[in-house]
Amino acid sequence: MRTSFRWLAASLLSLSVLSCAKQEMVSPTPTAVSASADVSATGFPETFESGTKTAYTAGSVTLGSGSWTLDDALLGNTTADHKTGTQSARVRNLGTLTMNFNTTAGVGVVTVQHAVYGTDGSSQWELWASTNSGSSYAKVGSTITSSSTTLQTASFTVNLAGSVRLQIRKTSGGTNRINLDNITVEQYGGTTPPPTGTGKKFLFDATHAETAGNADWVLDVDNGVVPRYPTPAASGITSTTPETYWTGALSSWGVALVKQGHQVENLPVGTAITYGNTSNPQDLANYNVFVIDEPNTLFTSAEKTAILSFVRNGGGLFMISDHDVSDRNNDGYDSPAIWNDLMNSNSVQANPFGFSIDKNNIVETSSNVRTGTNAILNGSQGTVTQIKYSNGATITVNSTVATPLIWRSTSTQGNANVLCASSTFGTGRVVVVGDSSPADDGTGSPGNTVYPGWTEIASHAKLHMNASLWLAKLQ
Repeated sequence: MRTSFRWLAASLLSLSVLSCAKQEMVSPTPTAVSASADVSATGFPETFESGTKTAYTAGSVTLGSGSWTLDDALLGNTTADHKTGTQSARVRNLGTLTMNFNTTAGVGVVTVQHAVYGTDGSSQWELWASTNSGSSYAKVGSTITSSSTTLQTASFTVNLAGSVRLQIRKTSGGTNRINLDNITVEQYGGTTPPPTGTGKKFLFDATHAETAGNADWVLDVDNGVVPRYPTPAASGITSTTPETYWTGALSSWGVALVKQGHQVENLPVGTAITYGNTSNPQDLANYNVFVIDEPNTLFTSAEKTAILSFVRNGGGLFMISDHDVSDRNNDGYDSPAIWNDLMNSNSVQANPFGFSIDKNNIVETSSNVRTGTNAILNGSQGTVTQIKYSNGATITVNSTVATPLIWRSTSTQGNANVLCASSTFGTGRVVVVGDSSPADDGTGSPGNTVYPGWTEIASHAKLHMNASLWLAKLQ
């Protein structure tokens, strides 16, 4: 990606130190990938950014999703309130948050981000649902314990059709308070048709600081929150829908996939990267392709095992890096170091993909493309003839499992100075690009400076779309 001085100066102070952790290998049999019709309910996610309520006394407040009654709860905006954006709900004693309206297209999976207020002790809370406009409620799922000072994500499978309203109840009482934020609600039993035939499911990661600094490497951002389902709903996309339908630097990519009958989702902050965990609705086994564009925090040992097991058992992984010293959140790790750590320090297999990301910074347009038949370079989406690096890192291939696809303009077509490559691991597939600029569509959150790399060179869209379909085993 093009270098932004705003974060580069700070990034120069960062140190990239790789860590090594061991995790027992897990090899579950992947579940069948189904084509669901889930989209966000109208008005959600609820981010608590609108409305004002400064007292704990019971009262109604109009929020982005509609009117809610907050009892022994308020909208907090202090430094002790853990939140995304400027406000979150703060609940004390046996307080409740109750919708004063119904969602009319049913409720599928609900997620809620939660944390303790300030440095308070742990508290318990529950989600309840009503199908009779609030006359009675039934508990959904397990009781949740909030004990962290950073927002965590709790997920509930409601699966109620028709008119539904929700209530969150703090059940532990006492003086400890909790913060609640970013409530997502997916429809259930609605009229949105699922993809037919060869439709696949693509998951775009947002759990590793992909929106840090001047970046927006996600499908959609709503008021600073990355929702699971981009809004407006994907069901509204037609053949003429522009990429500005969603706000995110990867919206062009997502809209293009939806136009071809595929499903796309973000993996929101606080959601676990797992493989074979049936209690996680966004477990990797439920998807065909996992896209990770410029991660800015290290993967945990468990996440490494999940990602590598997903690929080894048939999944597709799209890896996008950026240049050396591109540490957007100043935690000491940039994307080349993070990707190399995944491949070199895991308990599944060392060097599983047969390449590494170089610690350099390249700016050039190259037409040094592999010749011959190749589905990524000459696929159904068109012929790839060049790529433009606007501050990216090269790739070094070190095993025959990897195939170099594009090289630097003056390089011989060998294993060094590679700009794009593909690989296989087990029954799965991998594609790597060393720069985030080609996928950047030039739209993002207000205040972020992004660039139209997706359309700057015609081959960029062709490369990413061909690679996506190849990873999904459609070509």
